[in-house]
Amino acid sequence: MSAPTVLFDAPGPRARRNTMIGTVVALVLLAGVVALALVQLGANGQLDGEKWGPLFNPGNRFFVATWSALGQGLALTLVAAALTLVLSMAIGTALAVARITSAPWYRWLVVSVIELLRGLPVVITIYFAARVLPELGISLPPLWYLVIGLTAYNCVIIAEIIRSGVAALPRGQSEAAYAVGLTRFQVLRLILLPQAFRIMLPALISQLVVIVKDTSLGFVIFNFSEFVRTARIVIQFFGGQEGINLPLQMFVAVALVFILINYGLGKLAEYVQRRSGRAGRTAAPPTVKVEAGAGAA
Repeated sequence: MSAPTVLFDAPGPRARRNTMIGTVVALVLLAGVVALALVQLGANGQLDGEKWGPLFNPGNRFFVATWSALGQGLALTLVAAALTLVLSMAIGTALAVARITSAPWYRWLVVSVIELLRGLPVVITIYFAARVLPELGISLPPLWYLVIGLTAYNCVIIAEIIRSGVAALPRGQSEAAYAVGLTRFQVLRLILLPQAFRIMLPALISQLVVIVKDTSLGFVIFNFSEFVRTARIVIQFFGGQEGINLPLQMFVAVALVFILINYGLGKLAEYVQRRSGRAGRTAAPPTVKVEAGAGAA
């Protein structure tokens, strides 16, 4: 007999057989759709080597130039993602601490800021940074408008992730820290936040995946060529100068690059989770020095 699971009862022989039949039928239908799509693409000339060569054939005369241009756009995308992550972590941690330690008379202000930025689409925050800040006399390189817009959205998401990590910790840890005389800020800095970062690290790395994908929304910023816009510029070059129409091929290549980056980040999250789990089991408990008389009744 199959062992029961936590979320649902283990399927019996008939359910497993039906699941297997449904899976096979779905795979056959999917294979048919893929085959039909390939036939249609071949009939329209989209599978010709001339169109795929500039992207996937190192011997093609345009291969190096194409990937040099795309590499510049990808570098801007990765720089924007890295800057956004650093700023979002710093501001998000500050917001999480402010929400946890805020007094009732001003907690509504912190919560209002977090909920407002959480409710806005990220493209709106990017557009606001790119259009409104110059009107206010704040002139920055185009890269920073993207970073500011992404940071405004992602910092509150990270703040909620960190707050959830702190809330998930046993209350006994903070109560024991208060009992030996630590202040509320010391409890957060020495006891709660380090553990919250460790247990929520996979979620934080997963948010980095979202940040990398959201950099493609930089199209709303004038004169900023991130990865996707650079791909569009290369498409226009081939269509105008060489008479080669390759939007499908270009966006397949762009999609593959994003998939590889995000797959690597996902694997990094799994690795960090395994390492942090082992470290948490083997590490010795931290010791806190308390001055004489601290916490005395």
